[in-house]
Amino acid sequence: MDRMTGLLSIGELANRTGLPVRTIRFYSDEGVVPPADRSDAGYRLYGPDALARLGLVRTLRDLGLDLATIRRVLEREVSLTDVAAAHAAAVDAQIRVLRVQKAVLQAVARRDSDPQELLRMHRLAQLSDDERKRIVADFLEEIFEGLNIDPACAARLRSAMPELPDDPSPELVDAWIELAELIQDPDFRATIRRMSEQQSESRDAGDELPDARAAAELVAEKADPELAPESAAAQTIVAELLPAVGDGDRHALADRIAVGTDARAERYWQLLAIINGWPPIPTRVPQWEWFIAALRAG
Repeated sequence: MDRMTGLLSIGELANRTGLPVRTIRFYSDEGVVPPADRSDAGYRLYGPDALARLGLVRTLRDLGLDLATIRRVLEREVSLTDVAAAHAAAVDAQIRVLRVQKAVLQAVARRDSDPQELLRMHRLAQLSDDERKRIVADFLEEIFEGLNIDPACAARLRSAMPELPDDPSPELVDAWIELAELIQDPDFRATIRRMSEQQSESRDAGDELPDARAAAELVAEKADPELAPESAAAQTIVAELLPAVGDGDRHALADRIAVGTDARAERYWQLLAIINGWPPIPTRVPQWEWFIAALRAG
C-alpha cells in the first residue's frame, strides 16, 4: 500500500484477493473496478473499496452473471435483489434444459442410437408444450378427416395430450420421444386411419356398435391365451364373449376386430399414461389376438 496515499497497487490487490493481476487489470479495463489514481510512473492505484468490489465481482461471476450486469449493480443502476431474482429464474431455465439434455443422452445410451437418431431425439425433446400438442393434434386431424367418428371417442382422443413437466425424468423424455416417433410413422397413421374408417362406415350404416370399454374388460377377464383357439374350452369362452363383442358371421367379426387390434395403438395410450402420470394401462392385445384366432377356428 502506498504509505502517502493509502492506495493499493494492482500487485497488492492481487496478493490480498488471490486474483491474478491480469484478471484485475481486465476488470479495471472494463470499468468494474476502476483505479482511484495513478502513480507518478503511471501505474494504477486502487482505494480500499476495491477489495470489497473485487470480492463481490468474484462472487457474482461465480454465480454466472455477466460483467455488464455486475457493473450496473456496482453503479446502483439496478438492485442486487432484482438481479439475483432474475438470474435465479434464468438458472432455473438452464437447469430444465440441462435435465432434458441429460435425459436425451441417457435415452441415447440405452438405445445405442446412431447420430441421426440422436439429432431427431434432441429435436423432439426440445419442443415446447404447444409444439408437442400440435404434433398430436396434426396426427388426430389426419386420422379423423372427413369421417363420421363417434363424438365421444373423438373428444377423448383430442383431450389426451402429452403434458411433460418442466423437469422431466429420463423415463418421461424417453416416453415422449417414442410417442412422437410413433405418431409420425406413416404405417402407424395408416393403421389408425383404417380403424377410424371402419368405425365411420359402421356409423354410416346405422350399425349398433358394442360398448368398446365393456367389451375390452370382458375379453381381458375371460380370454385365455394358454388355451388352443380351436379347443372346446376356448370355443365355450368365445360363446360367452360374443354377446358383448358382436354378432353375425364369426370370420367377418374376427376381421373387423383385427382391424382395431394393434399393439402400437395400445402403446400409444400407454405412453400417454406414462407422460401424463395416469394409472398404467395394461396390455390386452394378446387376449384380443387369441379371441380373434378362436373366432376364426370356430
